[in-house]
Amino acid sequence: MKALAYIAALLVAFGATRAYAADIGYLAPPGIAASEFPAPQRPVARIVSARRAAEERRDALNEAGQIARALELKPGMTVGDIGAGSGYHTVRLSRLVGAAGSVIAQDVTRDYLVELAKRTELLKLTNVQFALGEPHDPRLPASSLDAAILVHMYHEIAQPYAFLYNLAPALKQGARVGIVDLELPTSKHGTPIELLRCELTAVGYREVAAYQLAGDTGYLAIFSPPEPAARKSPGDIVACRDPAGTR
Repeated sequence: MKALAYIAALLVAFGATRAYAADIGYLAPPGIAASEFPAPQRPVARIVSARRAAEERRDALNEAGQIARALELKPGMTVGDIGAGSGYHTVRLSRLVGAAGSVIAQDVTRDYLVELAKRTELLKLTNVQFALGEPHDPRLPASSLDAAILVHMYHEIAQPYAFLYNLAPALKQGARVGIVDLELPTSKHGTPIELLRCELTAVGYREVAAYQLAGDTGYLAIFSPPEPAARKSPGDIVACRDPAGTR
């Protein structure tokens, strides 16, 4: 009987997982193809985990609070958690923006989004949407975001110039993009801030501010997106050279 009960439980869990997966897909049509953009002239780190560190430690450093304060995130906003992973920031942003706001949890790994959907249901968070993306395109609706955060994942974007270019239309007028990373080579799961500035500037983003976060959290660099009328042609984007020591 125990064996039968166990098998029944597995079947229920499997059915629930399939249901979650069926609800997760692209939220927007494809943007510009990756082949139109230059490839990065530096290593791209492998995606190795859905989470960076224990949530208790991140809470002790007030990681989410520091980012929210610097980006001036408020109730009622729609915020994109790009590369959401296990949802550390998605969960906290959901509570911050409240019932009048929303969070779009985006990732290129469907399994991560399936698990995050289960987590948000258990926590009764009803203002979270899930968006599957591609390595060169977040596939987010036009003018949908008041802000976007990319936390410890920029170095894992396989096609950064295409990704940034295709992200820009999803950002509302006056929106901000906050990127958190470590001052390490991209091959070691960081992005030197000068390299980050170069790559975003190449696509037309403008730096607004940069902060050193508490503990070993790294830096937070904030950018504004390119104005629609001033967007470069993909063919005019020039890849940044890999600075000495980033490999």
